[in-house]
Amino acid sequence: MTPYRFLPHVTPESLAERQTAGLNWTCRHAYAGNAVYRDRLATIGYEPGQTLSLGDLPNLPVTTVEDLRQGYPLPLLSVPEEKVVRIHASSGTTGKRKILAYTQRDIDVWKTMFARCYELAGLTTLDRVQIAVGYGLWTAGAGFQLGCEHFGAMALPIGPGNMEIHLQLLEDLAPTCLCSTASMALLLAEEVHKRDMRKRIKLKKVIFGAETHTDKMRQRFEKWLGIEESFDITGMTELYGPGSGLECSAHDGIHYWADMFILEVLDPVTLAPVAPGEVGEMVVTSLCKEAAPLIRYRTRDLTRLLPEPCPCGLSLPRHDRILGRSDDMFVFRGVNIYPGQIASVLATFKDVDSEFQIRLVRRDGRDQMVVRVERKPDVSADRDQNLSEAISIEMRKHLFVRGWIDVLAPGALPRSCGKTKRVIDDRNGLEEE
Repeated sequence: MTPYRFLPHVTPESLAERQTAGLNWTCRHAYAGNAVYRDRLATIGYEPGQTLSLGDLPNLPVTTVEDLRQGYPLPLLSVPEEKVVRIHASSGTTGKRKILAYTQRDIDVWKTMFARCYELAGLTTLDRVQIAVGYGLWTAGAGFQLGCEHFGAMALPIGPGNMEIHLQLLEDLAPTCLCSTASMALLLAEEVHKRDMRKRIKLKKVIFGAETHTDKMRQRFEKWLGIEESFDITGMTELYGPGSGLECSAHDGIHYWADMFILEVLDPVTLAPVAPGEVGEMVVTSLCKEAAPLIRYRTRDLTRLLPEPCPCGLSLPRHDRILGRSDDMFVFRGVNIYPGQIASVLATFKDVDSEFQIRLVRRDGRDQMVVRVERKPDVSADRDQNLSEAISIEMRKHLFVRGWIDVLAPGALPRSCGKTKRVIDDRNGLEEE
């Protein structure tokens, strides 16, 4: 087995022991330090002197994003303010930003989690890491840089956008690893391809995350950047930030740091556990988070547990990649639809490229769904009509609703340096003529 500096070797017994101790520490810490947690735990009869087992976890109350918004500006704070050394916040796309506080211990745990990601991706201290994610209040840039420095590789902290700087440093400083969203990796790959730069850069790996992606998108940026491997990374602001798990070289799910948080997969409606291998909502409980501990926090991310041992030999458990979000679902003509379902249909058509956009409108009093896709560069526009009809038929077969398919030229859809917006819902506006 490969010797690791940061990745631990665990057995089922040692992991259960660590999780049990962490669960009890978290509940006692939250009870003592936060009035909201204290009231919630007291409601179910919890007393700080009692000892919980992992079997007691389903009896604990869940925590939701509304708890974070209602506790603004420092929700779930469970330590005196003088122990807070940093805050980070979500992007704030709906309502007020979710602000999370960090103690120095929280920062230290986070950088160790992230160092594990670089190690699992096979990096060494000789690698140079070009960081193309957002800095500031968002956790991404700070997390990627913090973990890179703790791991010991060279960090190139550029941020998203700044395409000319990215391209210049790809040549001049020869980074070997790019860290970005899948959308930013694709945007950069397209520029490298247009400028015929592939032979002049040294990229070997891409670590990407923050949004769901299609296999076609991933294959495209891997090909045009000429990299050896790419790795999907997970994380969220509420749980430190990015770095809570990563793909290994087997590329069969995400190894997550189960010695630092407990992961449940629950039915998003009933909150009952789903069977291993079934898709549900990821719910997390932190084991050593001081400033803003999490007790059964509903992430809204959809995934499934992968119970079989990983071919890579790493003993830490795995979940599938993030398949979407329970709150990304939209209702169209009485049918619940996730963008990932449409992506899965599009993936079966070899003449369609990776980018797509879903627009919902109202015409003549009826909801309409328009799916805009790009044909591949080597596909003739003469095929657009046949391709549109074939995709529409396949989509109706899988989703039980009909959508209009608009086939566009390569590069016609908007590109993003961050998360790509897949669904535009204009049904609440004026009807289209």
